[in-house]
Amino acid sequence: MRIYPAIDIKNGVCVRLKMGDMDQATTYGDPSDMAKKWESMGAGYLHIVDLDAAFAGTFSNYDTVAKILRLVRIPVQFGGGVRTMADIDTRLGGLGIHRVIIGTAAYENPELLSEAAAKYPGRIVAGIDAKDGRVSTRGWATRTDADPVTLALEMKKRGVTAVVYTDIGRDGMMTGPNVGAVKNMVDKTGLDIIASGGMSCIDDVRNLLKTGAEGVIIGKALYSGDIDLQSAIQTGENEC
Repeated sequence: MRIYPAIDIKNGVCVRLKMGDMDQATTYGDPSDMAKKWESMGAGYLHIVDLDAAFAGTFSNYDTVAKILRLVRIPVQFGGGVRTMADIDTRLGGLGIHRVIIGTAAYENPELLSEAAAKYPGRIVAGIDAKDGRVSTRGWATRTDADPVTLALEMKKRGVTAVVYTDIGRDGMMTGPNVGAVKNMVDKTGLDIIASGGMSCIDDVRNLLKTGAEGVIIGKALYSGDIDLQSAIQTGENEC
């Protein structure tokens, strides 16, 4: 199971939020410094989100992300404000991001997902963010009636092979991941599921490993020191 250190960017600064609330942000300095730190500790992939773009749709942290890509050698998975083919082309073609996450647009404009998956096979990841069993969009600000598994299966038909599944109610709270929901997604979709939200300790990594998830995104617990990245990577690689 792959470990994805998370770098969330707001106004050019690395932050962590509580349940996606932009008013509850803790800052952690320069995103580039964090990217280099996680790479130096053995990370094989970075998970970067432009929070400003997720809410407004404008890639306002372009220069910050470009700087990270110049400084690290490991691949980057990016989300936030990816809503058109032009957005996707800019990130995958222009910047050289390895994979993009399409969240809101995947729900609102599924044809875009089909087009993107055909043009960039293996480089399009669907983002499904849920709270209380229902999908939320627009930077988690808009709640829908969509069921996460049903949505994931529709995305699978359109050529997506990987999904980032985030439990909004646990994100940034360090209360433990929603293991049952993650396993349900893995078992019922057959997709590579990357779990996100609630990570608090190394046992959480072990519990998610048992679900068959492809990976786990860890944010606040890395920044607080409650999870050691190297230990998490070793657990994900060596335990079963």
